[in-house]
Amino acid sequence: MSLETRQPQLLFNRPSVVLFDLDNTLYAYDPAHAAGMAATRKKACTLVGCADKAFDQFFDQAKQDVKIQLGNNGAAHSRLLYFHRMVELLGMKSQPLLALDLEQTYWRTFLGSAKLFPDVKELLDELRSAGVVTGLVTDLTTQIQFRKLIYFGLDHSFDYIVTSEEAGSEKPSAAPYALMRRKLGETTGALWMIGDNGETDIAGSREHLAAVTLQKRHAGVKIEAGTRAADVVFDEFGDLRRAFAKAGASSA
Repeated sequence: MSLETRQPQLLFNRPSVVLFDLDNTLYAYDPAHAAGMAATRKKACTLVGCADKAFDQFFDQAKQDVKIQLGNNGAAHSRLLYFHRMVELLGMKSQPLLALDLEQTYWRTFLGSAKLFPDVKELLDELRSAGVVTGLVTDLTTQIQFRKLIYFGLDHSFDYIVTSEEAGSEKPSAAPYALMRRKLGETTGALWMIGDNGETDIAGSREHLAAVTLQKRHAGVKIEAGTRAADVVFDEFGDLRRAFAKAGASSA
């Protein structure tokens, strides 16, 4: 069992609510993103005759332009807007069909390459069977996050879902967490937040929800100190299954 705790007593009592982040927490984001970008780069360079280097350069510029224009909200992650702007930067003016084609190529390949971490479904099933309320607090646009959940077979696994598009701003701002709190209503007992990012998931949920924070450690995740340090760091969701079962036994 690989589970590190700063305050072991926090895991003694069974939580009444467990919230999750989605991207890079329930699955590894980077490999899926790399596959999606590779497929989209190949298609774009075939269709418009650009070099790989030019694709990367203009995509990065397009992403930056969209984020500057839209600021801290879910739409600033829109791949459709990125590819729309990239096509413009390539000197082709607006090309709706091409932008949509590139976006669909990216997400189709992304989803085909994304794999849930072991024991995610089992943990969610056990939480719900035990009467624990489950929720998802995630950045990005609502449509693609819903598509991910359906693809993973998790569309019935959460009692409540909040996206940054729905909330109007991204984690770690108060808005997504405040919206989740309103959806949860009056709750008692411990609230756990499980994520990968020290700022958005750990510090954000601790500040706005007084959450017990748990961080999934895997390649590409930075384990931080200070206010961004999680109460619990774990390697496998099987570790949390055992911790939850133990908490339930000790509180029975």
